[in-house]
Formats: sequence, structure tokens, C-alpha cells
Amino acid sequence: MDLLTTPFLTGTANGAILLMAALGLTLTFGQMGVINMANGEFLMVGAYMAYLTQQVLGTSGLSILIALPVAFIIAGLLGLLLEVTVIQWMYERPLDTLLATVGVALVLQQLAQDIFGAQGDPVTAPSWLGGRLSVFGYEWPHRQLFTIVLALTALGALSALLKYSSFGRQIRATVQNRQLAETLGVSTRNVDRLTFFLGSGLAGLGGVAIALISGTNPTLGTAYIIPAFLVVVVGGVGQLKGTVIAAWVVGVATAFLTDRTSGSTAQVIIFALVVIFLVIRPQGLFTVRTRSLA
Repeated sequence: MDLLTTPFLTGTANGAILLMAALGLTLTFGQMGVINMANGEFLMVGAYMAYLTQQVLGTSGLSILIALPVAFIIAGLLGLLLEVTVIQWMYERPLDTLLATVGVALVLQQLAQDIFGAQGDPVTAPSWLGGRLSVFGYEWPHRQLFTIVLALTALGALSALLKYSSFGRQIRATVQNRQLAETLGVSTRNVDRLTFFLGSGLAGLGGVAIALISGTNPTLGTAYIIPAFLVVVVGGVGQLKGTVIAAWVVGVATAFLTDRTSGSTAQVIIFALVVIFLVIRPQGLFTVRTRSLA
């Protein structure tokens, strides 16, 4: 039983991190057709915000709770800065956004290495996250449970925002028909900026969860950016429900394969399976009319 339980529970926690990384990507890619390869570095920024907050406040239980809004705001502002200075000049040119954001990612990695060093720093979990929950003989760390709760909370908040708020309706209108939304008075330029802020901030939250599990590292985002894009494509661009399902499947499948092979082999197998799936169903699990698919 433990041979099945361990990768299942660990994979669910990893899927929660992928979900927080992919939520931002599915918004920006689905709405603006932007391939943001720097989104992984916003995860890294969130991780370092958790580290810095803990350096200021100590390892008390409040440090992680305060790190969450700090990471969201700082990563969101960096995403907004990226949109204003680079991305806004490259709409309708997704390959250019890919190349430009790869360059931005490398710059952010080097900057983090210059400031914090190449080895990375640990983040101590507070006492209320230091325990374990016994599940079918497997001692499931509270840190992984926290990651899942955080991802579900972020998903619920984002879903409520999109469904019930005026800003959410503007996002959905822009995704479905940008030109028509503009004729109805929607400032799609502001929507783009706020969406980029929101998506980058969600990645920052994911970085806090990563810091609790594996600490900080200038290159930690590179381990998540490709799987996050796979999640977005498999789930269906711009579809939250597809993103949730795909994140969980990719996370659990990767954990099962890693438990039986090496991590690199697991990634190759997952990538091959995703390619086969997209050959069979290129639109992903669910479809939505977006500018990127027009």
C-alpha cells in the first residue's frame, strides 16, 4: 500500500505547486497569447520572499503567513513590470515573447545568484507545519498538506474573481472576443496588465510553498516551468478546470515514475505521453475561444 500511497500523496502536493504555476500561465497565454518563460522565476522570487520574511521575523508561525501576501505582491509587481517594459511590444508575436522572456529568466537567475549565492538557502517550516499526518502508513508532512490547501484556496479565489467580479467579467470578455470587448468599453490594455500582475502573483504564492518543501535556489523555477506549460496545454488553454485536472495528473504521474526510475527519465516519459495526447486531442481536455487559438 505504501508503494502506491507515497507517490500518490507526494504527487498531489507537487501537482498543487504546478497548479499555482500554471494558473498564471493559463491566464496570460489564454488571454494574450504570451509564452512567458520567466514565470518560473516568479516562483523563485516567491521562494526568496519567504526566506527574507523569515530572516526579518524569525521562524515564528507568522513569518510564512506574512510571506504569502508579500510574495504575491512582489512577484505580481515584477510581472507587471515585465508586461509594461517588454511584453506589451510583442503581442501577436508569441515566439518573440518566448525568446524575450527566456532572456529575462536568465537575468533574474543571475541576479538572484549574485544577491543570495548559488547554493540557495533553507526556509524553516514553523512549528504548526512541522508535524506529519499518518495516511495508510505513510507519514504525510504537514508542509505538503499546506501546499494543497494553499493551491485550492488560490483556485477558489481566482474562480470567484472571474465569475462574480467586474474585473473577472472583463477578463472573460477579453478572452472570448477582444475586439467586441473593446467596443463595449472594456479597457483591454488595463485588463492585460492586471491579468499579468495576478498571474505572476499566483506564481509567487507557489514559490512560498516550494521554499517550505525544498528551500530556495536561483534556478528552482527551471524545474517547474516546462511541466507548468504542459499542464496548460493538456488542460486546454484558458480553461481553469482543465488546468486543475492536468496539474494533478502530471504531478501524480511524475511522482509514480520518479519512484520507479530517475527524475530525468520520468520527465522524458511524461513529455512523450503529453505529445501523444496532443496528437490525439490537440485542443487539450477542454477548449475555449481565445485570441491565441483564433
